[in-house]
Amino acid sequence: MTNSAIALAAIPGTILLAGAGKMGGAMLTGWLNAGVALSRVAVIEPHLSDDLRKLVALDLRVNPTTDEAGPLAALVVAVKPQSFADAAPLLKTFTTPSTLVVSIMAGMTIGKIGAGCGGAVVRAMPNTPAAIGRGMTVAAPAPAVSAAQRAFADALLRSTGDVEWVDDEVLMDAVTAVSGSGPAYVFLLAEELAAAGVAAGLPAELATRIARATVSGSGELLHQSDLEAAILRKNVTSPGGTTAAALDVLMGKDGMKDLMTRAVAAATKRSKELAG
Repeated sequence: MTNSAIALAAIPGTILLAGAGKMGGAMLTGWLNAGVALSRVAVIEPHLSDDLRKLVALDLRVNPTTDEAGPLAALVVAVKPQSFADAAPLLKTFTTPSTLVVSIMAGMTIGKIGAGCGGAVVRAMPNTPAAIGRGMTVAAPAPAVSAAQRAFADALLRSTGDVEWVDDEVLMDAVTAVSGSGPAYVFLLAEELAAAGVAAGLPAELATRIARATVSGSGELLHQSDLEAAILRKNVTSPGGTTAAALDVLMGKDGMKDLMTRAVAAATKRSKELAG
């Protein structure tokens, strides 16, 4: 059993998940896969998916009252940010000032979360690879979060992938721009690489298959290798070869470095705007 699984199993009380969409559902799956008993989880979700209905048939508690939920080990808030204002009064009925509240809402500050639903707040930003257990989550704790609560929040988040912690919440806007939005940039790379292959004469279906396999395979190599990305790139590049010719374009004026810097800056700015 992993340390995260031990931490999850050792904490008494209910894990209450508010919002069981794609990201919330991924976290729920991660907890159950880590060995958390279904009886220790309850979900607030007005629109039940087929997967949730199957779990309800196995006695998952859905939309419980405070009495039915019992004492909370943690409240995990995974509702859409624009729905939080409506959901907060209900969520607040489940918390005390010392209740661990873990939020994965994009752009929602610790201050707003605490004002809305109370508790000792951990603000976290996961990404969509969490759905396959390969997520990257960065979290920032409020001062009121104890060491034990931070460890439990880490276990909750680590059930879907890697976790990093920052003490300065201001960094969360840039985190959102890099890892939160980052999968979209990678998918765009696969999309445009396939389109470029078609423009070079490849059949569309073949271009799509080899672009997807190349991006996913390269990502797995990066995941498994101890080498820096720059070294892995150089290992593919022969002087004067085909890769070098392509990189002269991608790394030249107005190339990928400039585009990515501008893209992350734009996403960071938007995250700050969403936070108000």
